[in-house]
Amino acid sequence: MVFQNGPEICMKHRRIRAFVLAMILMANASAAVPGFDRVSGAVHASRSEVIAPHGMAATSQPLATQIALDILKAGGSAADAAIAANAALGLMEPTGSGIGGDLFAIVWDAGKRELTGLNASGRSPQSLDLQYFRDQGLDRIPPRGPLPVSVPGAVDGWFELHGRYGRLPMNKVLAPAISYATNGFPVSEYIAYGWARNAEYLKDFPGFADTFMPDGKPPEKGQLFKNPRLANTYQTIANEGRDAFYKGEIARKIDSYMTEQGGFLRYEDLATHKSEWVTPVSTNYRGYDVYELPPNGQGIAALQILNILESFDIKGLGFGTAEYIHTFVEAKKLAFEDRAKFYADMDFADVPVDTLISKEYAEERRKLIDSSKAAMSYAAGDAALEAGDTIYLTVADKDGNMVSLIQSNYRGMGSGMTPGDLGFILQDRGELFSLTEGHANVIEPGKRPFHTIIPAFIMKDGKPWISFGLMGGAMQPQGHAQIVINMIDFGMNLQAAGDAARINHRGSSQPTDEQMTTGGVVHLETTFSDATRAALEKMGHTLGDSDGSFGGYQAIMWDEEEGVYYGASESRKDGHAAGY
Repeated sequence: MVFQNGPEICMKHRRIRAFVLAMILMANASAAVPGFDRVSGAVHASRSEVIAPHGMAATSQPLATQIALDILKAGGSAADAAIAANAALGLMEPTGSGIGGDLFAIVWDAGKRELTGLNASGRSPQSLDLQYFRDQGLDRIPPRGPLPVSVPGAVDGWFELHGRYGRLPMNKVLAPAISYATNGFPVSEYIAYGWARNAEYLKDFPGFADTFMPDGKPPEKGQLFKNPRLANTYQTIANEGRDAFYKGEIARKIDSYMTEQGGFLRYEDLATHKSEWVTPVSTNYRGYDVYELPPNGQGIAALQILNILESFDIKGLGFGTAEYIHTFVEAKKLAFEDRAKFYADMDFADVPVDTLISKEYAEERRKLIDSSKAAMSYAAGDAALEAGDTIYLTVADKDGNMVSLIQSNYRGMGSGMTPGDLGFILQDRGELFSLTEGHANVIEPGKRPFHTIIPAFIMKDGKPWISFGLMGGAMQPQGHAQIVINMIDFGMNLQAAGDAARINHRGSSQPTDEQMTTGGVVHLETTFSDATRAALEKMGHTLGDSDGSFGGYQAIMWDEEEGVYYGASESRKDGHAAGY
């Protein structure tokens, strides 16, 4: 999880948590417990997969998972359950989500045998352009306040999903979240920690403390938190539909608040917003088709990494070895150089997607990797692309429909802009725009910013197999690739693939002078061996701390032969998978 100033502020908390987990795993490693594996001397965790015949939900908050299951049991579709869970997470995990943010989804329609993508990301205000920042003497867009605010796309995304795939009325879909917002829910430990860290940076923005700091402080673990303002907003949306948010009183309140705060988002920006249905793009990795959404998101970086790695004997290199980690990191550097240069809103920029994810292009890029030495010169782009905080969830229903959904305010709880009595914070996604004239991702009126949040899906022999995601800023495409590799190359099961120790390389996007000379920094989780770390340093890699910036994972797998779903969730967070 990444908070306001990046992962460093939660480093101590994560180190303690990682140490405790490692000690538990080491103590149990020698026991013949199913799911506990030792791979190249590194132990990875081993909760069993969840298996169920009728439906499955995996989210980052147990109560949200239960809400999704309740919707499925009431006759709702996977889309209904995903919307209900997302609404609950906007209340219960505001550190990573909310209706002030954007949404992306990949949907498997079992009836049509069709995989479809939804880009529900918002655009920059029509009245804000590059010249404004030049006039203000700014060389980057600030992370908080009114300037990084772009149109929130999540609510429109809900209604697009519901219009195509919903079965239950929206007032029934949103009812559980409304009930919890009205009556309260107990804040879990991990979210309470993130809430407190966010509050340090956002407490002085008008409206934030009134909504998110009852009694003048953020809620603590176990404390019942109520958000009647959000309950009223959800109820209005349930009763009046998406136009209540984009053309009704909610939109007018957002306009008034942003005007008071010196921002640029206006009623007209909201009223003209619409989501876009898109075709997912894919690459085949060792016989499996891995799908991501095209830019303005970063999903194709995962496909580029996999393409580069496909010609290497990854299984032979071995999980946890310096040779594997080195090869992975170099492939990541190459993909992220392209990410920094090309990825942008395709309505404004000519992004060569077909070329970037082609096998021929990967073959040429692969030649740049030195098998024994870390490269120092792959970095380019914008350092802000490294941050971000997000929720990911996936749901599958009794009819075989599956939804892979990711949603975020971007940096922690967002911009701090908390309009009126609406009960939510507006996103700061506009921070990701470049202020370099001519750059593909330069800020322009009505343009969608580069996005870090990406859902994923895997097809096997032309049939649905896995709906999954791994959130966490620039970790996301790295994490997606590692999940695929863990399952396909290393033979891990759905849960073990997410629990296995992760690699996070930073520094490929406009690095500091130090990063330019070090080739970035490789962050490894604690269970990688000292011998592996020493070998990587000998190759020229600079190693950083195990700082908690390794993302959060949820997944559902369909077993066609047995007719059952497998579910997996993130052991590093409050993740919870359950079925019925």
